[in-house]
Amino acid sequence: MPDKKIVISVKDLHKSFGEKQVLDGINLDVYSGETFVIMGPSGCGKSTLLRHLIGALRPDSGQVVFWDQDMASLSESEKDKIRKRFGMSFQSSALLDSLTVEENVALPLKEHTHLDPSIISIIVKMKLSLVGLRGVETLATSMLSGGMRKRVGLARAIAMDPEIVFYDEPTAGLDPVMSAIIDHLILDLSKKLLITSVVVTHDMDSVFRIADRVAMLHKGKVLEVGPPEQIKNSENKIVQQFIKGELEGPMNLVEKEEEHFMEHHG
Repeated sequence: MPDKKIVISVKDLHKSFGEKQVLDGINLDVYSGETFVIMGPSGCGKSTLLRHLIGALRPDSGQVVFWDQDMASLSESEKDKIRKRFGMSFQSSALLDSLTVEENVALPLKEHTHLDPSIISIIVKMKLSLVGLRGVETLATSMLSGGMRKRVGLARAIAMDPEIVFYDEPTAGLDPVMSAIIDHLILDLSKKLLITSVVVTHDMDSVFRIADRVAMLHKGKVLEVGPPEQIKNSENKIVQQFIKGELEGPMNLVEKEEEHFMEHHG
């Protein structure tokens, strides 16, 4: 996609926690309007990379650049202006069970705008309709199924008409049919709303269903970036072992256990 405008550029990004180097010179570009998937085994650094992309972590060195602005060099108010231009869909959906569906979706609108409550209510209904949920506004989120919670989370992520939406393991914990529905929604929202989507996942079915381009991470490095077909036909043995889910290969079980530990404790 050489003719596409770059909206996010990650340049030589490094991050360590104590003695453990989690990101080791990450370089990536994300183009306007594409669905860019970041995949890799537990502990490869993808969650840490995502936290840098949304501005939750500061790099030890390197840059995360949005629309030609280096996040680390901006003031907090300038960072907030950037953050208002993107939405976030969390792995756990991150809904507040003490609130109704409508109240959850309305949160960013109440926090970041001065719109009249009646206007916010209309916007919420529109966003819920876009994710296939109508007439659920007054339901308690504690009553929702896992798939419905994901969709409410998506509606909240697009509440502010973002230019970029970040998805953290959007199909985690869902059955294959509901995973396919969520994947279809991500693609549908991207096309209808002209959104750039950045998806972090290790769900191979999702990767090859939704990606325009894929980045494979391993041990804090980018092993390969390219369209799904390029990744499927990669000559890199680590890439092949991961996408095929093979026991035998360069990634051994001891290494996998260490990475899994770091993912949850690093």
